[in-house]
Amino acid sequence: MRILIVWAINTGALLLLPYLLPSIKIKSLGTALLVVVVLGLINALLRPLLLLLTLPVTILTLGVFIFVLNALLFQLAAYLVPGFSVNGFWSALFGSVLYSIVSWALSALLLPSGTN
Repeated sequence: MRILIVWAINTGALLLLPYLLPSIKIKSLGTALLVVVVLGLINALLRPLLLLLTLPVTILTLGVFIFVLNALLFQLAAYLVPGFSVNGFWSALFGSVLYSIVSWALSALLLPSGTN
């Protein structure tokens, strides 16, 4: 049940992005639901490998490169899902940061604390 709540929270956070950044477009609710699944799969499968491979650059930049990596993965999701578009790297960077912040805030407000 918790995974469905997290999925709904992340979808809500994603649907809020076009209002905050006009350069991000989402065609429909179904598209947003699919994007959240794709982002989850990318973050579960691809992100750990890329973090390991880019560890020297991440250490050299004191962790700032992780923001670049997140933006690139956000753009990858836009490339993979029709109906979801991100116009440029900076939009992807700000979009991924805002998506994380809004998702975290909604999770803190809506999910009961102390549960895993």
